[in-house]
Amino acid sequence: MSLIAVEAAITLKDPSIRQELIGRTVPIQQATRNDEPGCLVYCFAADPCQDDLIQVYELWESEEALAAHFLHQNYLDMRNMLRAGEYTGVVHRKHRIDASAEVYGPDHIPTAYFD
Repeated sequence: MSLIAVEAAITLKDPSIRQELIGRTVPIQQATRNDEPGCLVYCFAADPCQDDLIQVYELWESEEALAAHFLHQNYLDMRNMLRAGEYTGVVHRKHRIDASAEVYGPDHIPTAYFD
């Protein structure tokens, strides 16, 4: 079974609402992490380099877990909350992950390879 990663970038029309909007999503982020089986990571956060951007990172145990999330009230609440904000663009992608490994070896040297 493969992990599923979701990454998204939400560009806001008005950067001044970003912190308040992210703050309003915290209870939904926490509920998703706590209440939805298969949710490993669920994070909506301010991009530190671009003041109008919210970065989204999700990690799910399986396609089935992500499919269940799309039917869950947490997802519907988050979608409705974000739709209420004005944004100029949204980019979102999902990725199926077939391999996982430590970045650093015992010698503390990073490697890009999985073997």
